[in-house]
Amino acid sequence: MGDHHAELTGLLTDWLPRQRWFAGKGRGAGRIRIRRDTTVFEPLRLLVVDVDYDHGPPDHYQVPLVVRTDAPFGHEGFLIGECAGGLVYDGLHDPDGSAALLQFLGRSARRDDLVAETTRTLDDLPAHAVGAEQSNTSIIYGDAYILKVFRRLWPGINPDLEVTRALAGVGSTHVAAPVAWFSGEVEGRQTTLGFLQEYLRSGTEGWRLALASVRDLYAEADLHADEVGGDFDAEAERLGVATAEVHADLARALPTRPPTADALRALVTYLHGRLDAAVEAVAELRPFEAAVRKSYDELTGAAPAVVHPRPFQRLHGDLHLGQVLRVDSGWVLFDFEGEPARPVAERVGLESPLRDVAGMLRSFDYAARSMLLERGDEPALVYRAQEWADRNREAFCRGYGAAAGRDPREDAAMLRAFELDKAVYEVLYEARHRPGWIGIPMASVERLTQTHPPAQTHPPAQIHPPAQTHPPAG
Repeated sequence: MGDHHAELTGLLTDWLPRQRWFAGKGRGAGRIRIRRDTTVFEPLRLLVVDVDYDHGPPDHYQVPLVVRTDAPFGHEGFLIGECAGGLVYDGLHDPDGSAALLQFLGRSARRDDLVAETTRTLDDLPAHAVGAEQSNTSIIYGDAYILKVFRRLWPGINPDLEVTRALAGVGSTHVAAPVAWFSGEVEGRQTTLGFLQEYLRSGTEGWRLALASVRDLYAEADLHADEVGGDFDAEAERLGVATAEVHADLARALPTRPPTADALRALVTYLHGRLDAAVEAVAELRPFEAAVRKSYDELTGAAPAVVHPRPFQRLHGDLHLGQVLRVDSGWVLFDFEGEPARPVAERVGLESPLRDVAGMLRSFDYAARSMLLERGDEPALVYRAQEWADRNREAFCRGYGAAAGRDPREDAAMLRAFELDKAVYEVLYEARHRPGWIGIPMASVERLTQTHPPAQTHPPAQIHPPAQTHPPAG
């Protein structure tokens, strides 16, 4: 086993850094150690791998693998490498490997410290992996289940599992039912490794619906957003209602606390820290730094009940149009992990529900402006993009306020601070991953730091003329 692990370690040293979900880019060369190598059911082996660095804590990754003597059709692109035992493949993209994982879950099996739990009898169904996200890979089984396998591991229960189970426990209609999950020990704590939910096969992602609406608007450039057939306003309002109802259910199911002066000061310190890191990395933010900090500091300039009359609570944590599905019965929210780059200790903290609201408002802006990148920022379409974004931002807030009893725009300073924090985060992300998109969040930073920033969205009649809008620098 020692020689075999030495071979695997060599393969993983080359393979791991090339994966999208590998978080150690920029930290220097990491040293890989195989912490666990357990066969759950033949032929699937589950590895937990530590990556140690000269500075800072180690990272932990889950690597399911299958070793074969052949190279089956369809396995191209998923080869980890070759060792004395045969060809080593990513086990989540191997049909026998994904079938073994479902078998492990369905039997509520235990292997060493690996434990599977299920809420029902699971059918044996064909599987296919649907791609890698920033911290996980998903597998769809037939049209019944979807399994999220967490690649980067944080010790303890994953927030997605914790929050989804809590919402299902109070009867929320806005989540897919949890079906099964499995865990194993990391740093002495039982840690979520994977989470199976009902697959909502009739669902359409909110991002796709929003882009279809924007595309309809751009095709009819002489019409306003409320005059085209694909107007998204009613769906945005329903989505606001669903978001408020999820927040209310979370407040019933999990702890809350009042927004004290100390809590607001801690929040402001945290926001400044995020800005520090972004300004250090992205020079384009520096002209706006003072104005952004002023917006943050406004949160400590009045009594907490005035600044933020809502309790702090558990949230979605990374809410945007790509994290919601429109199904026959309405809107469903999914992926309650929070921002993958944030440590779990931060993601499970109690925060203002306005953080989720701000995330969705930013997403409407992205939906409208991302399509401008394909159209050369035509002046008439820049105006229409702002009109579409503002119309749907307003509809979302209107729906949220109707369900929550208080419109988010009434808490203008807090909402603006969270929108700025999200836009700054987006600037940093785009600078690192999609430089051609950086103009989208930069335009919002500029807009939100103007003398009269539109923390309250405006109806179309009050939109600035095209010459005053700020297209992305893409």
